[in-house]
Amino acid sequence: MSRPAAKAVTELKRHATEIIADLARNPGAVMVTEHGRSAAVLMDVATYESLVRRVEVLEGIARGERAFQQGRVATHEQATQRLERWLRQDARA
Repeated sequence: MSRPAAKAVTELKRHATEIIADLARNPGAVMVTEHGRSAAVLMDVATYESLVRRVEVLEGIARGERAFQQGRVATHEQATQRLERWLRQDARA
């Protein structure tokens, strides 16, 4: 993900509709600044949901690495069953 364009909070207040419409046309993020410093990030919903999903996957990988380091391992069959359950839960959400 590239560095988002920066917009001052006053510009966001004045042109919120246009900025949001631009995000709908060009998915990504806008860095909102206040007093010249980064204050918040505004992004389209699809980008946000994709980012959240990536974080969830990375957290799962990190949990797996910690479990492996602690000697908590599963057979291939057990891992496949757990993954299938996890994917089914994710599909329902």
